[in-house]
Amino acid sequence: MGTITGDFAGETVIVTGGSSGIGRAVALAFGDAGATVINADVRPEPKDLDAEQPTHEAIRDHGGKAEYVETDVSDPAELESVVAAAQEKGGVDVMINNAGVHVSRRFCDVSPADFEQVHGVNARGTFFGTQAAAEDMIARDDLGVIVNTASTTAMRPEFEHSHYAATKGAIRMITRSAALELAGEGVRVNSVAPGPIATEITEGWSERAAESIGSNGNEDEDAPVMTSTRAGQPVDLAGPYLYLASEQADYVTGEELRVDGGARLS
Repeated sequence: MGTITGDFAGETVIVTGGSSGIGRAVALAFGDAGATVINADVRPEPKDLDAEQPTHEAIRDHGGKAEYVETDVSDPAELESVVAAAQEKGGVDVMINNAGVHVSRRFCDVSPADFEQVHGVNARGTFFGTQAAAEDMIARDDLGVIVNTASTTAMRPEFEHSHYAATKGAIRMITRSAALELAGEGVRVNSVAPGPIATEITEGWSERAAESIGSNGNEDEDAPVMTSTRAGQPVDLAGPYLYLASEQADYVTGEELRVDGGARLS
C-alpha cells in the first residue's frame, strides 16, 4: 500500500486539545511533517497511558518545532491569545479545532452544568476557534485551512450521548456555515467525523470492540457495531487531518470526512 507524505515546513498549525488522544496524534503528525505546532490545551501532560512526555516536547525531541499554550477553549479570549502566539510565528496557517469533553448521562439526568460544560468546550470552542483563526487568515490574506473535529454520534442517536451528540451536530453546521461564508476569502473549512476511537474519552471501548469483531452477529448489546477488522486508534485520524489541511484538498471545503472503519454502516 502506498503512502502520501505531507510537507508543512514553514507553516504554523494550532491544535486544540493536543495533549492527548486524537489531538496528540494529529499534532505529532504535523510536527513530523515539518510544521511549527502550537498545542492549545488546559494541561500539557498527556492522559494517554502510552505517552511519556508532553506533545510539544515529543515533537521537539523528533527534531520539530512546537510549543504549549495553556488554553481553555470555552473562553474566546484565550483562543485569541493562542492565535496571537501563532501570529508571532507568522500567523495561523492551519487551525485544528479538536478539543472536546464527554460526560455520559442519560437524557433525563443531564444537568444544566453538564450541558454547559460539554457545549462550552465542544461547540463554543469550535465556533470561536474557527472565528479567531479565520480573522487572522483574512487579515493576512492567507489561504488558510480550518479542520474541526465532529463525530459519527451526530449521525445517529446513542444512549447517554444526547448532550454530547448535540455539540457534534452543531460542529457539523458550524463547519458548513463557515465554509460557505469564508470561501470567498480563500479560507477552507472542513471537519473529520471519527467513529469510536480508543482514547481517554472512550475508555474501555477498544477492548469491547475487539471482543465484538468476528462474533458472527452475536455482539454484546453494549459493544459498538463493527464491520472493520480492528478497533480505531488515534493515529488512524492523523492522515485524514493532514490531507484536509494539504494542497491535495485545495478544492475541498464544507465537507465532513467520516473516519470510522465502517463501524456504523448500518
